[in-house]
Amino acid sequence: MPIWQEAMKIAEDIFKMTKALPKSEEYALVSQLRRAALSISANIAEAYGRNHSADKVNFYYFARGSAVETQSHLEYSRRVGYISEAELIRLDSELVKIYNDLNKIVISLKNR
Repeated sequence: MPIWQEAMKIAEDIFKMTKALPKSEEYALVSQLRRAALSISANIAEAYGRNHSADKVNFYYFARGSAVETQSHLEYSRRVGYISEAELIRLDSELVKIYNDLNKIVISLKNR
């Protein structure tokens, strides 16, 4: 599966997962988590649309940052009891894969 599709899948999974969070988190954690997750695929798309390697690399870095931000929000969600350890591990492993794939893309672009 292409990396942008993997990132979009995570955004979809997080959207579904956050529906179960308390209403009091709607404008705080839910909003931040959804935006961070969606930002991964958005930045990958932005990178794809750029002509220059340096521009592409910057947007892949932004996508990587959004992946780590998403991981942080998920860890908080687990710590306060909103998601299970199993759910955290599943989503985190997908985010780690995306992070590593983004690193490979960046290295490839920098070696051109």
